[in-house]
Amino acid sequence: MRVGFAGLGRMGRHMAANLARAGHEVTVWNRSPEKAEGLGCAIAPTPRALADAAEVVVTMLADDASSEAVHFGPEGLFAGQRAKVFVEMGTMSPDHIAALVKAVPDGASVIDAPVSGATQAAADAQLLIIAGCTEAEAAPLGTLFDAMGRATICLGSSGAGAVMKLAVNSLIHGLNQTLSEALVLAEAAGIAPEAAFDVIENSAAAAPMLKYRRPLYLNEAAHDVTFTVALARKDMEITAALADRLGASMRQGQVTLDRLIEADTQGYGARDMASILDFTRKDKT
Repeated sequence: MRVGFAGLGRMGRHMAANLARAGHEVTVWNRSPEKAEGLGCAIAPTPRALADAAEVVVTMLADDASSEAVHFGPEGLFAGQRAKVFVEMGTMSPDHIAALVKAVPDGASVIDAPVSGATQAAADAQLLIIAGCTEAEAAPLGTLFDAMGRATICLGSSGAGAVMKLAVNSLIHGLNQTLSEALVLAEAAGIAPEAAFDVIENSAAAAPMLKYRRPLYLNEAAHDVTFTVALARKDMEITAALADRLGASMRQGQVTLDRLIEADTQGYGARDMASILDFTRKDKT
């Protein structure tokens, strides 16, 4: 299949590489052109050219604003003439997905299919794909999803993928904060961080993210950033706005957001979300 891929950040670069590795004819575009090099894929000069070169365009972008910039305008994806399906795999607001669905060119469609999993899962094609569409709508994209992920769950309606991804990330960011507090409590009682992590990782509170993020919690500085505090803040701000609009109570989510805002304003924004542990250590009562 001829696939266009826009957004070659920490996750997107691995995802595009896996599509090419699976035998698809992949053309890529990235705002920073140098990131498009070295994949062995054709490089489009503009998003419009990307959409002109592909049947399906996949985007893996950071937020609503970056997605809007890529899709709209005379050189945007929606100005292209060839692509008939636009698959949005970044973490976006449901309102933004609805705006894309409304603006998509006649004869084309938008599917929100955000992913759950960290950079290693992206590299290993082990992402969970959360699709806001029916199984019938996802079927033509099956070979693409299989090249990037371990499973696809279809939620039946447009925007549902975006909502569920926010729900999952709110749980992850809450766990990140709670884990930090638990480790700080153990350390305050004289328990070594490694031993405390051993117990937590083998307890009823264990979650997959604890295992693959353990090195970052125990030695953040020695590892590459996988997901920043600023991105976590963005996720929780979107989630809080959605909860407010729907009348859903998310009191714990608001606490998580407040802590992320504090950390971001104190210089942690570009650091990995595991740095909330360091932030919590320094936040003495």
